[in-house]
Amino acid sequence: MTTLLYILGGIVLLLILLALVAPKTYDVSRSIVINKPKSEVFEYLRFLKKQDEWSPWNKKDPDMQKEFRGTDGEVGAVSYWNGNKDVGEGEQEITKIVEGERVESELRFLKPWKSTSDAYMVTEDAGNGSTRVTWGFSGNNKFPMSIMMLFMSMDKMIGKDFEEGLANLKAKLEG
Repeated sequence: MTTLLYILGGIVLLLILLALVAPKTYDVSRSIVINKPKSEVFEYLRFLKKQDEWSPWNKKDPDMQKEFRGTDGEVGAVSYWNGNKDVGEGEQEITKIVEGERVESELRFLKPWKSTSDAYMVTEDAGNGSTRVTWGFSGNNKFPMSIMMLFMSMDKMIGKDFEEGLANLKAKLEG
């Protein structure tokens, strides 16, 4: 019985130590230069419905159920999705628009696990009539996900999707 208590105590101590050293936050972003004026790129990016034209997740489940609420392109607009295991279920709500500069939204994932992240798209003048677009998201790793992040990289998991999406966006806007 004493051995069992030592083993359980060791497991609890290990979990506490892992929780202390685990990353508490994440921030993943990627950028690309699009050969279009900043105003034109920003005007396109502000609309949630247009994300279907370039989003890598739309390709992963073209049959996913989608619903939109509010006025697209304005604060409060919501895009809801429910798809296969690759895309899960969740919604994205525009929370802030800095005209011509930045669109911020809250991503609320419902399945396969509940979490909330802050997403953003930033446009910057890159000179010669082109625009640098940065797409990213950030959030907090809650226990026990924080421990899992010791062994997984959010940047590696999501970064390639961001790169693919931005390449699709570039092709769409320049095509």
